[in-house]
Amino acid sequence: MSLGIRAFQEEDRPALERMSAEIVDDGTVFPFEDIEGVLGYWFSKGARVHVACEDDVVVGSYVIKPNHPDRGAHVANAGYMVAEEQRGKGVGEALGRHSLDTARELGYVAMQFNYVVKTNASAVRLWQRLGFRILGEVPGGFRHPELGYVNIYVMFREL
Repeated sequence: MSLGIRAFQEEDRPALERMSAEIVDDGTVFPFEDIEGVLGYWFSKGARVHVACEDDVVVGSYVIKPNHPDRGAHVANAGYMVAEEQRGKGVGEALGRHSLDTARELGYVAMQFNYVVKTNASAVRLWQRLGFRILGEVPGGFRHPELGYVNIYVMFREL
């Protein structure tokens, strides 16, 4: 696999819409119930979006932005999505590593994930492997389509 990561370009939007639809249909990792919710988060004020491409085909994306405005803007927040057929092939890890480098370059001092679904074990393992630690657990913070209310983690790492 020849994977490259670059800044988002407008012609990437259909691929992000497709991946958003896959995530919404799956319903087990993001709180959003529609594509507009995912894309609204991805393209919110202050967001920087990157895409992972394999042979010029977009196979993943991440967004990085301040976790909070003003006095909290030195801590980054990020979200990630990988095309369904590319999961388990290292795309998420490549995006994660790239986002940490980008956060440092942008002057962030830490990164915090406010919403990691506990049952998304592969994501939890990945973030821990990349140096994130679990700061807390919110009971029943996510309405899982099959399991009902499951816990979410708040995860953090310094850059």
